Amino acid sequence: MSTLIKASHVVGFDGTDHVIHRDGCVVYSGDTVVHAGGPYDGPVDEVIDAGLALVGPGFIDLDALADIDHAILDTWHGPGTAGGLAWSEDYFARRHAVFPPHDTLFMREYALTQLIRNGITTAMPIAAETHSAWAESYEEFAGVAEIAGRLGLRMYLGPSYRSGVPVLRADGSRDVLWEPELGERGLADAIRFARDFDGAHDGRLRGVLLPCRIETLTPGLLRATAEAAAELDCLVRLHCMQGETELALLSRWYGKHPLEVLEEAGLLGPRLIVPHARYLDPGQVGRLAALAGIAHCPLTSVRYGDALHDFDAYRAAGVNVALGTDSFPPDMIRNMDYGNNLAKLVTGRLDAGSAADYYRAATLGGARALGRDDLGRLAPGAKADLTVVDLSGPRVGPVDDPIRTLLMNCGGADVTTVVIDGRVVMRDRVIPGVDESAMRERAQDYFDRMKAAYSERDHLRRPGAELFPASFREVS
Repeated sequence: MSTLIKASHVVGFDGTDHVIHRDGCVVYSGDTVVHAGGPYDGPVDEVIDAGLALVGPGFIDLDALADIDHAILDTWHGPGTAGGLAWSEDYFARRHAVFPPHDTLFMREYALTQLIRNGITTAMPIAAETHSAWAESYEEFAGVAEIAGRLGLRMYLGPSYRSGVPVLRADGSRDVLWEPELGERGLADAIRFARDFDGAHDGRLRGVLLPCRIETLTPGLLRATAEAAAELDCLVRLHCMQGETELALLSRWYGKHPLEVLEEAGLLGPRLIVPHARYLDPGQVGRLAALAGIAHCPLTSVRYGDALHDFDAYRAAGVNVALGTDSFPPDMIRNMDYGNNLAKLVTGRLDAGSAADYYRAATLGGARALGRDDLGRLAPGAKADLTVVDLSGPRVGPVDDPIRTLLMNCGGADVTTVVIDGRVVMRDRVIPGVDESAMRERAQDYFDRMKAAYSERDHLRRPGAELFPASFREVS
């Protein structure tokens, strides 16, 4: 079956870069784009007229939120509550999963539908292990694979694993407590998952290794991860260079910067994707050019009071910069806008972090990190992954350059239609088979129970009202 989507603005690809076609159209047959540009007079089975809209390649999210609370709760603290969301030393010994498996899988499905609603067509998930007994499991991610397949998402999947857990000791100091055998077991599960699910659902699912933060892995597990990735010929994503606590711990344990730890483990190379990658000297930035890419997450960074220094310098050093949302909601448009504005703020230059470069990062940069020249662009032979953003709403205002208008005047709520692998997974803001009202009600119940569980893990056992004080006093 062939489909033609026409709109006032189409983001095509000329073999080198994105180009804008006014009153353009995209035609796809099966799972493949056959035309992206001006008028098309060939036969098609269906025509979708998007009107005043921007049709572009689907966004690629390499740190895609796959839970609910990640930024709603842990990026804001009331007075005296900083650090209260980490596991306490006491809880480490009595830890348990907060939710049964069916609730955890509901949370995953809820999060994955949010990716689609925000125009994300390819995702590599990230979720906090805060509410689990240790990390993610093979069984859980077999369920995630089924959900992703049913929804039609293109995903790079694997259960997380770690050798230790960051804790807050009774005296308020930060440390990591270890159970290395659980890390080894987790890697074995991740390898098994990659072998079992790579290529599933018509090739939309790919196996990757997704260990947790660098300070939660032993040197042995880091080396074993590098060896497994070489054997599986797959990518690794590892969070590192993202905070001062991480740097202090690695320096105390090994006397090394994270880059040195990665290099000694055999991970500093073209299989590795590093989210954040902010804490390194300017002279070291060029070393990141050896990686598949970094997953820059500007919206989450600023919620933690931080920013990349600086986006343009990374790109000039040859670093492949892709994007991740790493927040709820996973609004990639808002994410790009924050990045564009933060780049101006940290450099003092109005030309810093251009809208075009952030759009490239959300599309071409992600595709390059994945080693895919059939994603992140609309051109003949590319996968039929595309996103339609409505530009006709009264809140959008006049349309200037459509990419700048997208970043400055639009958001994820303006995404109307999403196509992945030639399948319409959302049309007119409706995801087939998803009861939005029922899902929202269940998500609220899940969130309330999840929020209440923080008190049990808190090193002072503070009640929720103290950990999460309301913005204003509630009155009846």
